[in-house]
Amino acid sequence: MFATPAYAQAAGGDAGSFVGALLPFVLIFAIMYFLLIRPQQKKMKEHKAMVDALRRGDKVVTQGGLIGKVTRVKEGEGTDFAELEVELAEGVRVRVVRSTIAQVLSKTEPAD
Repeated sequence: MFATPAYAQAAGGDAGSFVGALLPFVLIFAIMYFLLIRPQQKKMKEHKAMVDALRRGDKVVTQGGLIGKVTRVKEGEGTDFAELEVELAEGVRVRVVRSTIAQVLSKTEPAD
């Protein structure tokens, strides 16, 4: 008829075939780690160090694009919720969450 004869296969595979099948997934994960995850972690660590070093008088840019000078640093519960008071123009002050600072334009010298 139209049916083809079935061929018997070996009962069970080699350990080498399992490693060979797993190797592409390991390589893809390693490439993703070194190209995406590791640089992002490094960038986050640098941003946290920059934000922790903020002090009064620093000129900063927020993530919203506002440029201002830090007039007061308020410590909150943990570093995530610490606030800054930023003066955008003369007499215009806003409270900003510390982690939303995108860039420091100019740093002030520490007081003795």
